[in-house]
Amino acid sequence: MSKHKYIDKICCVIIVLAIFGTVVFMSFCNSETVTDKNSVQQAYDEKIFSTDTVHSIDIIMDENEWDEFLKNAASEEYMSCTLVIDGETYKNVAIRAKGNTSLTSVASYGNNRYSFKIEFDHYTDGNSYYGLDKLILNNMIQDNTYMKDYLTYQLMNSMGADAPLCSYANISVNGNQWGLYLALEAVEDSFLTRNYGSDTAGDLYKPDNMNMAGSKDGAEKFKPGESKPDTDFSAKERNQKPPNEMQQTVDQAQAPPGDDSSKQMFGPGGERGKNGNKMGMGSDDVCLVYTDNDYSSYSNIFDNAKTSVSNTDKERLILSLKQLNEGDNLDEVVNIDEVLRYFVVHNFVVNFDSYTGSMIHNYYLYEEEGKLSMIAWDYNLAFGTFSAGKMGRGDAGSNAVENTGNVTNTSTSMVNYPIDTPVFGGDLESRPMIAKLLENQEYLEIYHKYFAEFISESFDSGHVDDLIDKTKEMILPYVKDDATAFCTYEEFLAGTDTLKEFCSLRAESVSGQLAGTIPATTNGQNDEASKLIDASSLNLTEMGSMGGQNRDIKENKNDKEIKN
Repeated sequence: MSKHKYIDKICCVIIVLAIFGTVVFMSFCNSETVTDKNSVQQAYDEKIFSTDTVHSIDIIMDENEWDEFLKNAASEEYMSCTLVIDGETYKNVAIRAKGNTSLTSVASYGNNRYSFKIEFDHYTDGNSYYGLDKLILNNMIQDNTYMKDYLTYQLMNSMGADAPLCSYANISVNGNQWGLYLALEAVEDSFLTRNYGSDTAGDLYKPDNMNMAGSKDGAEKFKPGESKPDTDFSAKERNQKPPNEMQQTVDQAQAPPGDDSSKQMFGPGGERGKNGNKMGMGSDDVCLVYTDNDYSSYSNIFDNAKTSVSNTDKERLILSLKQLNEGDNLDEVVNIDEVLRYFVVHNFVVNFDSYTGSMIHNYYLYEEEGKLSMIAWDYNLAFGTFSAGKMGRGDAGSNAVENTGNVTNTSTSMVNYPIDTPVFGGDLESRPMIAKLLENQEYLEIYHKYFAEFISESFDSGHVDDLIDKTKEMILPYVKDDATAFCTYEEFLAGTDTLKEFCSLRAESVSGQLAGTIPATTNGQNDEASKLIDASSLNLTEMGSMGGQNRDIKENKNDKEIKN
């Protein structure tokens, strides 16, 4: 019996250890679903957005209704359909064509390969695909590589920037092949929950002054939870303002009639300022430049709000923009770490159809409690291809990029684009979200540190080369049989080779810019163009560019296959 003398104590110890182990295990599990930035793991992440396969999506609709849908695509009206996603059926789902310029561009290519927006909850509140409320199907226009968007979003997410999930989807209509698309997480409810938590109370904007009349992209609004009424500042709301702005707001409200400072009170009215953009596109608000406290000065932001916003929300955003432009205590009004990570990837891929480009759009702005974050969007003209359609390969001595003055061709200019002055169509100061961060020595050093890590982990390691090769192998048979493709199979092969070479040369140039052997600013590159990496052998149009694709490709094949 002596060997059982301590059996009770042993049992107690075992029970305590079991309880402790359970607590640790549960904590570990919870950490997999809620991260330190309050993001939430969504079930759809491992479903439609798994990247190890090409998913299948069959759009089922009466043939006459489908014909009518295509005929009226420009109206962007929703129609009901049934979707079969990887063998699972979803009925009464809403679908419409999407895209501002792409709707008209598709028609010019001679087929009906539109991008689509899918809303699972449009007709029935609460409907979703494993928690996903809205899905974008991008048509790969102006992208012979089929990878420019995909690769950028993979790099953004790996870097820790805020960006949508994506994968490839082979689309069919009533069982007939339609084409290989990019399946993309819409930046709406489910995206906000995944990135900012289920109790997020922030506001989402898609600043843009180029929305075509009647376009629904950027006009549809949603709001997690209840809409906020238009109200004046309450004590509670004043406490949510950036600290530096509190006393000034009170002083402005007390200014006597006729005093100049009264013009700084919040409200409608006033005239919008125009930015110094040399290309003539955009205005101060889409650049995130602070003008004054009039709501109308920021109409290109507020008119493109994706959430319902009150006057209080508008005032809080304006105050954040003011403090951003002043450059004081930036960590109070900018999510520094996220925004720097965003700009590392964004500036690597050289996308002029963006915040830092001449168009000054294609980004989302998220604001919560006065703090701003940038969300990546639309990179089909990245990797230097926004200008390539007009400039082509170019000859040595041509001035391909108007604000660099480099005596090089387009490809060399794009490969070496300066990481410390990464603005096209204006000067750095005209884009305060990047300018004010890089003016701060501490943040500039962090930016360079993140850039060095990005180059090391993504390129020196061979990761991007492997990713491009693996992706090419996976999608190759689908591209070869793509019923409505904007390019030929041979153009796809050439495009992916050029993409891979561009990335290699760009990584080499950025490494040199970080090391100081290649100038990292516009002025420096103007003065020492001989130090730049020679990329004159690259033809960027091979990747697909603005107006650079074959418009006669398969223009009738789609009609024959779908209407049989």
